[in-house]
Amino acid sequence: MAAAWLAERDDGLTPEKEAAFQQWRQASPRHEAAVARLEATWNTLLGLENFRPEAQAHPDRDLLAPARRHKPALAPVVAWSAAAAAALVLGLAGGIWWHLHPRNAPPEVYATTAESYQWVTLADGSVAELNASSEIRVDYTPAERRVQLVRGEAHFTVAKNKERPFWVQAGSVRVRAVGTAFDVRITDGEIDVLVTEGKVTLAKSETGGAAATPAPEPAHLAAGQRAIVATTDPGAIPVIENVSPTLISDVLAWQGARLVFVATPLADVVSEFNRRNPVQIELGDSALGVLPISGSFRPENVEGFVRLLAQGGDISVDRPSSDRIILRRAR
Repeated sequence: MAAAWLAERDDGLTPEKEAAFQQWRQASPRHEAAVARLEATWNTLLGLENFRPEAQAHPDRDLLAPARRHKPALAPVVAWSAAAAAALVLGLAGGIWWHLHPRNAPPEVYATTAESYQWVTLADGSVAELNASSEIRVDYTPAERRVQLVRGEAHFTVAKNKERPFWVQAGSVRVRAVGTAFDVRITDGEIDVLVTEGKVTLAKSETGGAAATPAPEPAHLAAGQRAIVATTDPGAIPVIENVSPTLISDVLAWQGARLVFVATPLADVVSEFNRRNPVQIELGDSALGVLPISGSFRPENVEGFVRLLAQGGDISVDRPSSDRIILRRAR
């Protein structure tokens, strides 16, 4: 959606469209983060206008490099962050290139731990949100977009493209969508599909060998409908029910409100966490305040955020009391 808005803005927005665009940006932190990422990527790609591949056998590694600056005292931390930012920019740039020149590529795997959540923008602009302990494999081809939910739960917001259907495979269940939003969850004995926007088609694969069980006719689900498929019975027919907005909110409560940062100084990130939690984070070294942070975090997950910072080995964590956490540069 962000890409569509930016493309339309480049062609010129009417006052009404500009107002709608600003309203969309302010509707969710994720919308604003998506716009910021795409704008940063586009600015980076502008540097390619001077690239002439016929002039040299290999690309110029310094073409996209920023101007050299004096290294700050926090060199190891900043270097790590720069590498992460570069990976993000190159990933988005690769997505834009793939969108213009689709080709077969190895499947991409995204997975979460028991305490994490992941928000992924796929190559075509679709968004996948992974609940805890979940895994997906993304395998796009020029003809179709295929995603396998290996385990757990994921919510998909699909970019519209009638020429390239979007499929999600969960066990023996396949969900087909063009431009819609839906949630798929694998549990012991069941596969649960909930449509939150638009329509999807749900189909089951034929099972068995010589005595194959015929697959039931595809089922069609609209927004506000849910299908539950028993995986213990190969011939089970999906049970479809209408669900209330309250139940939808309960099912998707794992998404929750999140803090989204794009190259935000650590000092500002700390302020956002401190405004929402009784446990307060302090910066023992002022130089840490400029460290750029990018990511999506649960507001209440202070411990998870601090553990992530400490994993790189450049930041140490002190806990003088149960409601204070002090971050310092590792010695």
